[in-house]
Amino acid sequence: MTDLSPAQKAVAAFNERHELCGPFDDDWVEQCLAAALGKVTDEVVPERQEPAEPPGYGSGLEPPQYVQQWTCWNLRQKLLAIAAELRGTTTTETP
Repeated sequence: MTDLSPAQKAVAAFNERHELCGPFDDDWVEQCLAAALGKVTDEVVPERQEPAEPPGYGSGLEPPQYVQQWTCWNLRQKLLAIAAELRGTTTTETP
């Protein structure tokens, strides 16, 4: 199997979820979009732990590093929250 691009992975996730729908659920589009968005999120913002504390409190990170890590973590949480809403759940775990 060849390596898929991030866009191809999103389409594959959409199609995999689409195949699980039949007979089509009323929310099949939302479920498929949530699967694709979850895959895109994993590609763009890999899973990491939430940054523990800001610089100056023993984190060992310089301010720009901390801000970058916090921004990435926050972006991931927002994208996963959108996917969760599409799935009709409150969990941000990707299935």
